[in-house]
Amino acid sequence: MSRQARLKILSIAHPAVSSEGGRLRYHSLAARDDVDVHLVVPAVWKEFGRSFVGTPSDDPALKIHVLPIRLPRAGPMGWYLHFYPGLRRLIREIDPDVVHLWEEPWSVVALQARVLKGRAALVMEVDQNILKRLPPPFEAIRKQVLQHTDHVLSRSPDATAVVRARGYRGPVTPIGYGVDLTSFFPAPDMPVAESMRSGLRIGYVGRLIEEKGLDDALDAMARAAVPVSLAIMGEGPHEDRLRQRVTELGLGERVSFQGWGTPAEVASFMRSLDIMVLLTRTTKSVREQFGRVIVEAQACGIPVIGSECGAIPSVVGDGGWIVPERDPGALAKLLEQVADDPALRSARGTAARHNVEARFTYEAVSHVLASACLAAAGRGQS
Repeated sequence: MSRQARLKILSIAHPAVSSEGGRLRYHSLAARDDVDVHLVVPAVWKEFGRSFVGTPSDDPALKIHVLPIRLPRAGPMGWYLHFYPGLRRLIREIDPDVVHLWEEPWSVVALQARVLKGRAALVMEVDQNILKRLPPPFEAIRKQVLQHTDHVLSRSPDATAVVRARGYRGPVTPIGYGVDLTSFFPAPDMPVAESMRSGLRIGYVGRLIEEKGLDDALDAMARAAVPVSLAIMGEGPHEDRLRQRVTELGLGERVSFQGWGTPAEVASFMRSLDIMVLLTRTTKSVREQFGRVIVEAQACGIPVIGSECGAIPSVVGDGGWIVPERDPGALAKLLEQVADDPALRSARGTAARHNVEARFTYEAVSHVLASACLAAAGRGQS
C-alpha cells in the first residue's frame, strides 16, 4: 500500500501518556506500512496518587501530540470529565480516517471526539465490565457515543455485554493488553540459592486494597500444611490492615512488603517467585477487567493463581490455576498441591509464556487494533 493510501488513525489515549506502559503498543502499530498513526495524550495525568507527564515521541513513525486537558480530576466521576481544548484544531489538521478512543464511552472526551470527528469512523476501546446506570449526563453521553460508534474493541465478554445492554449493535473484537517482552522475560537460569529454596514463594504486584483478596492469601498460608512465603510489591490504603493481619496470623517472617518499582524492577521481582497470585473479589463496584500483572508474570515464565473474578480465568488460560473467590481453604489445598509438584509448576510456567506469545504481545494487540480501524473505515481486514 502506498504512503498516500495509508489509513490515518488518530488515537486518543490517556493510558499512553508516558513512554512506558500503554504507549508501547503504538510503536508496533506505527511500524505497519498500511497506517499513519497520530496519538493524543495529556500533558499531565494523575492516577492512584501518582502524576505522569506526557512525553514526546522517540519514534519517527509515531506522531505524538501532547495536549493540555481540562477538568482532569473534577467531581466524583474522576477520570471521565477531562477533555482537550486543542482537539478541534488537531482533527481539522490531520483529517483522520478513523478516530480511536482508549477511553470509556461515557467520558466527556468520548463525546468531544464524537462531535468533532468529522468524516472519520469511530472506534471505541472499552474495559468497563459492570452494568450500572450512570448519573446524568453520563448515561446520555454513553448512549450518544455508542449510537455513533462503528467498531468496539472489548477487553472481556463482560465488557461486551455492557455496551450491548446500552444499545450498541455493531461489530465487536476482543483485545488484550500487551506485554513488553524486552522487560518481562524468563530468567535464563535459576540461581542455585533459589533452586534450593525451602518452601513455596508466591507474590503479588498491584494496589493494596481490600478487593484484591490478599487477606485470603494470608489466611491460606496460615492453613496450608507446607511452608509458603508471600512477597508483596505495591502501595495502597489496605496496607496497614494487611500488616496487622500478618501479625495476627504469626506470619511476620514469611511476608514482605515493598513499594512500587520500575518495569525492570517489577520483572525482576516476578522472576523471583514460584507463583503470582491475583485473588480479586467481586463487589458492586469491582470486577477484574483484565489483570495486567497476569500477563506480565506469565511473560516471565511464572504461572498465576487467579480467582474466578471477571476476566481473570480467560486471561490466565492454561498458564496457571483458578480458585473460587473468598475461599482460603481451596487456595490452601492448591498451594499444598503445587508446592509438592515442581514439575507441574514448571509445565504451567511454560504454558504461561506460550499464552503470552500467542495472545498478548504488542504485535498481536496492534494487529487487532489495526484490523478494527481498517474495517471501520471500510477497507476490510488486514
